[in-house]
Amino acid sequence: MAAPRAGKTNNEADQPSSPVLRFGRDKPLKLDAGTLLSPFQIAYQTYGTLNDARSNAILVCHALTGDQHVASTNPVTGKPGWWEVLIGPGRIIDTNRFFVICSNVIGGCLGSTGPASTNPATGKPYGLDLPVITIRDMVRAQQMLIDHFGIEKLFCVLGGSMGGMQVLEWASSYPERVFSALPIATGARHSSQNIAFHEVGRQAVMADPDWHGGKYFEHGKRPEKGLAVARMAAHITYLSEAALHRKFGRNLQDRDHLTFGFDADFQIESYLRHQGMTFVDRFDANSYLYMTRSMDYFDLAADHGGRLADAFAGTKTRFCLVSFTSDWLFPTEESRSIVHALNAAGASVSFVEIETDRGHDAFLLDEPELFAAIKGFIGSAARARGLSA
Repeated sequence: MAAPRAGKTNNEADQPSSPVLRFGRDKPLKLDAGTLLSPFQIAYQTYGTLNDARSNAILVCHALTGDQHVASTNPVTGKPGWWEVLIGPGRIIDTNRFFVICSNVIGGCLGSTGPASTNPATGKPYGLDLPVITIRDMVRAQQMLIDHFGIEKLFCVLGGSMGGMQVLEWASSYPERVFSALPIATGARHSSQNIAFHEVGRQAVMADPDWHGGKYFEHGKRPEKGLAVARMAAHITYLSEAALHRKFGRNLQDRDHLTFGFDADFQIESYLRHQGMTFVDRFDANSYLYMTRSMDYFDLAADHGGRLADAFAGTKTRFCLVSFTSDWLFPTEESRSIVHALNAAGASVSFVEIETDRGHDAFLLDEPELFAAIKGFIGSAARARGLSA
């Protein structure tokens, strides 16, 4: 049997290619699990220049399999940043005007403390010895990073999917530190259907014989097949039936006839297999377990006595929520419920539902209506904040 490929993310776990902020035992991270994480580190990227008033900072929160390389080349894949279409000099989020910060979340695998990081108590990767991480834990760590820059109030916090969950948590936990918030394609809690899909993915990883109870690094193994299947299942949820049909239909892959076997006869099969195998080169399997669990545990209303409006009581933050008509992972109803809660809390809120057949992943793609909504909201908020164009 061929040896597993070397995980490129392994090298990034402790010594990332991006800047990293390390916190010693005197500054532990308090976790919802009831324990303290210490020492720990946060890997991040910044773009643009922080102004003298420290009033032009934008925090971008990444999605489940994202990272801090939002507008710069990814050191593992060599690909452009995952939101370079939106962020950069002269772009909608203009780094000639704004100071953009994006950090790898705690529990991730590209430099912030996660299951692939070295546990100082053992000298080995944490594996499942790392406490379960929540969205609130991620935001607490980000808040410590923001403190490091001496920023009292962020001009804007934005992100999609799991990133949108972080935006909502920021606005709820630190309302006085968020001038404007832009949650995209997200929800105030994970639905039972979403939890179910995540559980399928986790079970695929844990059923891989190379998983070794999460200690695969110690065995020189990686649960590639299980993680690839998990990614394939998840990737289907990011798309829509219309998009799949438009792109693939029932077209055959490099053949004229059915093989009457179990090879990838159809283009969609080949596409999903490719997605799975390229994913295992850039992501850690245990981190996938932790990231999906953090989304499953997120329930902002439950954290406030079951009333979502109470999560935003008295907020002065300006909100804009965006959903997509074909997103069945976080359907428009999820965004509407947040809008209703914000209205009940007396918040300043706008809402845009964008017509598209591209599904949940639309927030990562070149969607003119999305960009127009972001540009309008950012521009209006900047004027209200007194930031010159």
